[in-house]
Amino acid sequence: MKTMMITLAFAGLAATGSAFAQSSAPAQAPAPTTLAQTGQWVPPDGQSIAPKTRAEVYQDLVKSEQDGQLDYLNRTLYWHH
Repeated sequence: MKTMMITLAFAGLAATGSAFAQSSAPAQAPAPTTLAQTGQWVPPDGQSIAPKTRAEVYQDLVKSEQDGQLDYLNRTLYWHH
């Protein structure tokens, strides 16, 4: 849930930031987004990303707690919650 909120926040910032950008060059249409047969997003390089197992996600969580990444996120991104 928090990941989705962060993703939406960054998407909102990206959308508003580009609305105020000024350029002397003419606007160009964005490159089309590639969709897989199942409707899933495909990275621009065309290589799919393998999903993580629960054990891999847990290992990432433990690692982020140990190296201070989780504390940093809590202090910066989640400070108002």
